[in-house]
Amino acid sequence: MSIFTSKWNELADIKDELAVRDWFMGTSGNLAIKVSDEPLQFLVTASGKDKRKRTDEDFLLVDAKGRAISATHLKPSAETLLHCSIYSRTSAGCSLHIHTVANNVISEVYGDSGKVDFQGQELIKALDRWEENALLSIPIIRNHAHIPHLAEEFESYVTGEKGAVLIRNHGITVWGKNGFEAKKLLEACEFLFQYRITLLQIKNFK
Repeated sequence: MSIFTSKWNELADIKDELAVRDWFMGTSGNLAIKVSDEPLQFLVTASGKDKRKRTDEDFLLVDAKGRAISATHLKPSAETLLHCSIYSRTSAGCSLHIHTVANNVISEVYGDSGKVDFQGQELIKALDRWEENALLSIPIIRNHAHIPHLAEEFESYVTGEKGAVLIRNHGITVWGKNGFEAKKLLEACEFLFQYRITLLQIKNFK
């Protein structure tokens, strides 16, 4: 099996799993996985596709600037430049971007602070916070309509080989060394967001 086919199948499996969780409402979200470093090429979801279905046109291969490698009628996802930022600045192998009610609510509640902090929750270990009373801060950036501007601000927070950034009232982007790690980070973040929302609801109810 070629590297291309292997990476395609890996990304398709991740897409299928996230689709079962109903994390692709209204064709939203986009996924990417690196195929090669030299030259930098990665698979990214095609724009406007129903991600609950598996087809031969789910992804297309793009270069370091997010341009399709071969002539195609498919368009790369609108946020492809976010994935370009990740792969140009880190050795990450997979990056995932989804819109959920939970991550949108958290980004709005804490948006003015520019970050949301988590401390004392077990799942922050997914982002390598192992110390007693470790603190995890996830940055929240503005939702610039102009994607190059969004990518420019986003890039300033891409400082490690794994990470997560919230875009206010838009979604979350995570990245890791491979598909398994990126999905693990995404699941951990979504758990933390839902946990915080539930906790706030209980406190307000009391």
